[in-house]
Amino acid sequence: MRRPSWPERAIPLICALLLAACASTPPAAARLGLRLAPAALGETISVQQHLTVERAGKTNDLDAALEVDANRINLVGLALGIRVLSLEYDGREITEWRHPMLPNEVRAGDVLEDLQLTLWPVEAIAAALPAGWQIEEQGLRRTLRREGEVVATIDYSGTPRWQGKAVLDNLRYKYRLTVVSAE
Repeated sequence: MRRPSWPERAIPLICALLLAACASTPPAAARLGLRLAPAALGETISVQQHLTVERAGKTNDLDAALEVDANRINLVGLALGIRVLSLEYDGREITEWRHPMLPNEVRAGDVLEDLQLTLWPVEAIAAALPAGWQIEEQGLRRTLRREGEVVATIDYSGTPRWQGKAVLDNLRYKYRLTVVSAE
């Protein structure tokens, strides 16, 4: 019998860390459910990113490759160089591949929502928000509200939004996502 390689043995650990990071994730119905068309970004981008998720005193890291054009969004997530998640969205349907050990609590729809809240133009987001939700942008900060209560803030190091650093503080679900794009 073949002994698993170090990366193969590390996958359960990686998945356990991701599970710990999202153990208190709310049911999918509780999320905003933002689904903007890829073309609404208004740009074609291809960027490598490093993501850090902080929740309940724990920190988890993931590397990602993101490509967006007018027809699709494609995101690949890697942990220790091993693909753990792939997401493709064509404006109608999310297709995802996930490593078998990836916890069910890590949902493609939540990843897509955070991605779009962070990168898409605030005008496109505002037009797609359900009743009771508002988003505003002042300088390098976005604020998302529901019924007047601040749900999330996003701070940027500069523009365009997909370059440099973006920090999404989700106050409603108590996590911080830091995205650093490669130069």
